[in-house]
Amino acid sequence: MLPRNVKIIDQVRAEALRRDIPAAEVERWLELARPSALLTQGGDGPVVGAIRGPVMLPAEAEDPQFPLIATIDCAALPADVTDLPLPADGQLLLFGWPEEHGYGQVMYVPAGVAVEEREQHPPGFSPDDEECAEVYAEIPQGDLHLTVDISLPYVKTIPGPPWSPPLPGDPPFEEMTEVWKEVLDKVPDGPFSYGGWTTPLLLGGYGTDCNGFNPAWLGAHPSGRSGQDESDHGDWVVLAEFHGGRQGGASIHWVIQRADLKERHFDQARVLVYWNP
Repeated sequence: MLPRNVKIIDQVRAEALRRDIPAAEVERWLELARPSALLTQGGDGPVVGAIRGPVMLPAEAEDPQFPLIATIDCAALPADVTDLPLPADGQLLLFGWPEEHGYGQVMYVPAGVAVEEREQHPPGFSPDDEECAEVYAEIPQGDLHLTVDISLPYVKTIPGPPWSPPLPGDPPFEEMTEVWKEVLDKVPDGPFSYGGWTTPLLLGGYGTDCNGFNPAWLGAHPSGRSGQDESDHGDWVVLAEFHGGRQGGASIHWVIQRADLKERHFDQARVLVYWNP
C-alpha cells in the first residue's frame, strides 16, 4: 500500500478510536479496504484517459444512445490499481447522462481494432439545446490523471463475500462510514478536493452512494427492494462512478457482475444515475 493510502487508513483508525469505537471493531472494518483508482482533471499523476472527447468505435458497433462521459485507456492503468478483472489493454468507454431518470451504457474496444469517429452528440442531446448545453458546460473536456487510491464502504449496506467476513451482532458499521466520510472529505488529493463534485471519476472500490444506497446493491436489486438480507449484492461490483454535470451535484454509477466483467460482457452492465433537481 502506498504511503498516501497508509496515512488515510491511519487517519480513519485514529478518528474511530477518538469516537470510542472498540479497537477490534475498527480493525475488522478496516480489513474491508479495497484498492481503487481516482481519476481527475487535476493532479500530476499519469494520464490514463479523458473526459468526453471523440467517440471512437469499430465500424460494426452500434451508435451509442448517450453522450460519452469518459474514455479509459486500460493499458495505462497499473494491473493492481483495482481488484477488478479489467482488460489489460484496449479502450473502455463510459456513456451516460446526469438527469433524474438518466441511463447510460458501457462499451469496450479491444486493442488493435480499427475504429472510426462517431457523432459526439446522439439524438436528443444536442449542444444547441439549452439544458444540454448547461450539462456539457459542467463536464469540460480534458485528460484524466491517475491517483492510486483506497476505498472503504461509504454507506451502511455491508458488501457480501468475499469483501466482507461474517459480522455477527451489530457492529458500529454506520458510525464507521461516517468516520470514513469525514476523513475522505479532508484528503488533499481525494475525490472532493478538485472543485467539489466537478469531474472526479472512480474506478473499482465501493464508490460512494446512489441516493443513499450502495451502488452494487442497487445493481443486484434495481427495484430498491429485496427479500434477502440487504447486505447481499451477489457478484455485482462498482465498475466506475462519475460525479459532475449538474450544479449541486449528480452521479452516474456503472455497475456490473464480476463474471460479466471478466468475460467482457459489458452489454450486461447496469447504469444508475442520481440527480435531485
